[in-house]
Amino acid sequence: MTVLETAKKMIDYSHGNLHDINHFMKVYAYAKMIADGEQLDPDTQKLVEMTALVHDIACPLCRVKYGNTNGKNQEKESAALIAEFFKDSNLPQDFTDRISFLVSHHHTLDQIDGIDYQIIIEADYLVNADESHFSGHNIKNMYDKIFKTETGKFLLRSMYQNCLENETL
Repeated sequence: MTVLETAKKMIDYSHGNLHDINHFMKVYAYAKMIADGEQLDPDTQKLVEMTALVHDIACPLCRVKYGNTNGKNQEKESAALIAEFFKDSNLPQDFTDRISFLVSHHHTLDQIDGIDYQIIIEADYLVNADESHFSGHNIKNMYDKIFKTETGKFLLRSMYQNCLENETL
């Protein structure tokens, strides 16, 4: 399964929910950009890009089951959905297991254990900060405590410079 095939399948999976599609496509774009900037090996690059595309796979289920898309509920519901999504792919099991782990932890900031995880956190935050109108204080806190990649930090500083006018980086 390629990144393109994953994107097409995820768009179809979203049943025309443009908010969801636009969100994961933006996260994908930032994840790809950060991964390119950090010069990942091709396998890790592919893993990051595919994870970004499917990172919110549980949102439709969570809306029905819980009435919201709370991050912890997404994490709880993701593993079974990821297994089903990739079951007929030609991807190695350890590859899809890592995607499942990352998707099942993409709202957990205190267990980041690799560059792939770091990039997913950073890319998702870049999009969520805009969509949820995060404060300059929140953005500065993420910059200081969570963002680690040079590319991610550059994007956060550049994109949210107006929000950060009264904060010190």
